[in-house]
Amino acid sequence: MNLTITLMAENFMRRMVRFGNAGATAGFRLVVSPGGCSGLSSEFTVERAPHFGDYVIELEFLRVFMPKASRDLLEGCIIDFADAVMEAGLKFFNPNAHGTCGGSCSSTVIGS
Repeated sequence: MNLTITLMAENFMRRMVRFGNAGATAGFRLVVSPGGCSGLSSEFTVERAPHFGDYVIELEFLRVFMPKASRDLLEGCIIDFADAVMEAGLKFFNPNAHGTCGGSCSSTVIGS
């Protein structure tokens, strides 16, 4: 899978898993769905294990679980995290998207 998770996003995911108290094998489950021209919407949970059929990304001290549909939507994207007064949450960028409605991911801020 061609996906980049920035250090800011990775740190956010790690914090959520650590404070989720779901155990040593727990992971950050990210579910992404189309959000029209504004980009993507997302929901996340901390899970003890991946759901059946989830794609698992193994990073140092972090496991990210995604259903296939989310994986497909995030192909080629960059996941970042914004922590500012006017915007906070995961951000999705598609460096190959041209225009505001053409790509599967855009610079939309998502909170859960």
